[in-house]
Amino acid sequence: MSKTIKLRKGFDINMQGVAEHIFVQNPMPDSVALKPTDFVGLTAKLMVKEGDKVLAGDPLFINKLQPEVKFTSPVSGTVSAVTRGERRALLNITVTPDKETEYKKFDVADLNSMSREQVVSAMLEAGVWPFVKQRPYDVVANPNDKPKSIFVSAFDSAPLAPDYTFALEEYADDFQIGINALKKLTDGAVNLDIYKEGRAKTTFTNITGVEQNFFSGKHPVGNVGVQIHHIDPINKGDIVWVVNPQDVVIIGRLFSKGVFDARVVVALTGAVKSPRYYKTILGANIQSLLAQEQLGDNMRIISGNVLTGTKLGANDFIGYYDSQVTVIEEGNKPTFMGWLAPGFDKYSFSRAFFSWLSPKKKYTLNTNTNGGKRAFVFTGIYEDVLPMDIYPMQLIKAIMAEDVDKMEQLGIYEVVPEDLAICEFVCPSKIEMQSILRQGLNVMRKEFN
Repeated sequence: MSKTIKLRKGFDINMQGVAEHIFVQNPMPDSVALKPTDFVGLTAKLMVKEGDKVLAGDPLFINKLQPEVKFTSPVSGTVSAVTRGERRALLNITVTPDKETEYKKFDVADLNSMSREQVVSAMLEAGVWPFVKQRPYDVVANPNDKPKSIFVSAFDSAPLAPDYTFALEEYADDFQIGINALKKLTDGAVNLDIYKEGRAKTTFTNITGVEQNFFSGKHPVGNVGVQIHHIDPINKGDIVWVVNPQDVVIIGRLFSKGVFDARVVVALTGAVKSPRYYKTILGANIQSLLAQEQLGDNMRIISGNVLTGTKLGANDFIGYYDSQVTVIEEGNKPTFMGWLAPGFDKYSFSRAFFSWLSPKKKYTLNTNTNGGKRAFVFTGIYEDVLPMDIYPMQLIKAIMAEDVDKMEQLGIYEVVPEDLAICEFVCPSKIEMQSILRQGLNVMRKEFN
């Protein structure tokens, strides 16, 4: 039975540069890469070497601790580089694509007749299993577990986030097949969470075999962790799986075509000339999107959104789970009059600037945090923007004190770093709450797994 939930807490960051509803068919990039660093807690084992020829769907590396979990090439081509970091940790496995993609064929039967074990085996073999992530901890799901439910958030409320109802409209059939595959993985519900204001659109409302839940409110209403909290909360010992909507489409293509078809739609947003939707490939080189933009040296490229994304170098690659690339200016220039200025062009959660008089105005923001770290004192501001029954400050302090029992009591199993990103944005103490929470989650995994 569907539910309608209105969240009253939250905060929308109004930025200029949202992607227009225009598709650009991007040519095949010069290089594509998978980055083991995109996967929390992964110990990667390399399966190829430089110069090897691969098909789309051939494994590039596996999880050393779970060899059945494979990470496969999105394209056919030649392995052109294996980049390592400290202690020879794998950073990138780069493939130079062929002009025409050749796919490795996988044996998939009619989905209706397949057992759960057969679906899991097919997903593992083709390399689409890493699209399934586990809560708690926000890690690649263990195929030996069975979740109590699965969640797909069909919308994103982060700054300049892509509109999935537009981006995936032509892939509705593959999305439905992907949902049918996910239904095989759990005895519980597959929850499809939809933005209430977009209820008239049919990209997701026509999907069958799911529990449709309608949400309204401000960011982080689109975070799947917030949605789980209000639909099927996670207690100690519970396991819930989550999948991004675009990844559901790729899973669906596996069972409709028998190949790892890693075509994706990426929204280019922010301080660019042409913020639009680009049809490209998973792990594409960032220059394939920015070739016509002529960015200056003082711009930051982010794979993802400004709250949770990862900073990229000029020749880096789009993140495995990202459907958005954001460009903003570096905040390394002095501001005239500083805090003495009235701040009509500055955006703030508080009423420190007169910009609060224009609540619908869109702003051009930069990376400046407008202050340094200071005393971490009680303000109550975090509870105003986080629509969850959790005390963020107390939880962060318990993590800093490495108090495992207190972390459990304060609900660490229900949150992942992206859920506290909005708290980090409004934080008057400039505390890096996301990285602290990740440290706490890592401690809990080592303690109880």
